[in-house]
Amino acid sequence: METFFSHYLLFLADTATIVVALLVVVGGIAAIALNKRKSPTSGQVQVTDLRRQLEQSGENVQQYRLDKKALKIHRKTLKKDRKDRANDPLAESCAYLLEFKGDIRASAVGALREEISAIIQAAKPGDSVLLRLESGGGMVNTYGLASAQLLRLRAAKIHLTVLVDAVAASGGYMMAVTADRIVASSFALIGSIGVVAQIPNFHRWLQDRNIDWEQFTAGKFKRTVTLFGENTETGRAKMREELEETHAQFRDFVRQYRPQLDLEQVATGEAWLGNKARQLGLVDDLATSDEIILEAARQGKVLALHYQRQKTLPQRLGLAAQQSWDKLWQPPIS
Repeated sequence: METFFSHYLLFLADTATIVVALLVVVGGIAAIALNKRKSPTSGQVQVTDLRRQLEQSGENVQQYRLDKKALKIHRKTLKKDRKDRANDPLAESCAYLLEFKGDIRASAVGALREEISAIIQAAKPGDSVLLRLESGGGMVNTYGLASAQLLRLRAAKIHLTVLVDAVAASGGYMMAVTADRIVASSFALIGSIGVVAQIPNFHRWLQDRNIDWEQFTAGKFKRTVTLFGENTETGRAKMREELEETHAQFRDFVRQYRPQLDLEQVATGEAWLGNKARQLGLVDDLATSDEIILEAARQGKVLALHYQRQKTLPQRLGLAAQQSWDKLWQPPIS
């Protein structure tokens, strides 16, 4: 019996080794093939005909709202409108809808760059861009880059409308001011033209435990304030000076693109709700993004663009494994 189990365990070990080797070979071949096919941008811009989607949603409702005769007339009218548009596709303008949900690092700036590049290549005179923006701000350098991407539309003479349903504050408002028109909902939070930096300091905690913190720098202000060392008044003063310089540049940027603003009144770091923001001139109109998008769909084509990065091989294998696991362990429907 013991010999049988020994042989059986050896057989299992050999089988496992073969399976692992096969997986490594297959994975290597797949990775090589993926690299060969990989485009320079490692992703693609996906396009959705939003007007057609909205029309389809309305038509689904009309099926229940109208009687058969009225529904037939409605469908005939809609079909004629679509045929007229197809016969002369360049006669109507196109609005390109983008989405930007900003985290502290403005991580979506890479996708925004690709989407704007695609629009600049495809846009015709009269076309425009609608940007649905939601951001409370974050790192000044990355939000500066995001704003610079939007300025490419201005340089290409493509009208930009920024739509704010919830918040465009600090770096988010820096992006918004690049637009030809800013539209916000009544309770959206707008503004916060200011700069903030905060950092805890553990020097006394370390000192109480007899722990020394050594830091070596070259350059007088390579470090101004630190987490673990003892901060000095000179370092704090330098930090405040840098914040004031950044704030001054932020103010100048806002002044350049919205010269009508009274910066002494609005560049205080405060943020206001939509109604007050319009009174102060921070936004131009009050409406939800849905209202503006529907209006654009009545006037012409609306295409929603979304840059989708290609998944890496490990991500694809992980997703396939997760889907298989979900199917295997899906609970029965009672």
